[in-house]
Amino acid sequence: MKKFTHELIEKNPWLLIGLVLLVISVGGLVEIVPLFFQKSTTEPVAGLQPYSALRLTGRDIYIREGCYNCHSQMIRPFRAETERYGHYSVAAEYVYDRPFQWGSKRTGPDLARVGGRYSDDWHRTHLDNPRNVVPESNMPSYPWLATTKLDPQSAAPKMIALRKLGHPYSDQDIADAPKQLEGKTEQDALVAYLQGLGILIKAKR
Repeated sequence: MKKFTHELIEKNPWLLIGLVLLVISVGGLVEIVPLFFQKSTTEPVAGLQPYSALRLTGRDIYIREGCYNCHSQMIRPFRAETERYGHYSVAAEYVYDRPFQWGSKRTGPDLARVGGRYSDDWHRTHLDNPRNVVPESNMPSYPWLATTKLDPQSAAPKMIALRKLGHPYSDQDIADAPKQLEGKTEQDALVAYLQGLGILIKAKR
C-alpha cells in the first residue's frame, strides 16, 4: 500500500482535484452558512419595507437597461468612500433585494445613497439627456422611458412570487399594485426606485 504523501497527491490529478473541491466546499460552508443565521444579515434595517409596486417595477427597468454595468450600489467602509457617498452599506439594507445590485464597476458614481440627493426633475432631465446636467457625462440617454407607459397588471404577479420567498406583502399591497402603476411611465418608476435608495441609514447620519 502506497504511503499517502504530498507527492502522491501532486502526481494524481483526479485526487488533487477532489481534495481541492473538498477544501473549497468546507471553507465555503464555514464562511457562508453562519450568515443565514446572523441577525445583522437576515433582519431588515429599522424602517425598511419591501419595494412598492412602482419601485419594484422601476428596479426591474434599472436591471433591464443594464444600469448595474456602470453603477455600483455598495459603499465600502473606507474613508474615501464614505466621505464621497455617505454611510457605508450594511447587509440589512438589502434583505428585499433579489438579486442585490452591489456591483464592483464604477464607470458612473455609486448609487447606494442617491435617494433624496437630487430632485425628481433632476433625475428626469438626467435620464432624458445626462449631459444637460453633467456636461462631462458619458452615460447614454434614455428618452423613451418618459413616453413608455407601464402595464398596470405587471407588478402584482411579481409581488405574489416575492411573498412566497418571504417578502411581507399583504393582500392589500398586491390588490393596490395596478392602481400604483396606472398612467405611470417607465421613467416615473425608475425615478421612484432611485429616490428610495439608501435613505434610511442616510437619514441617521
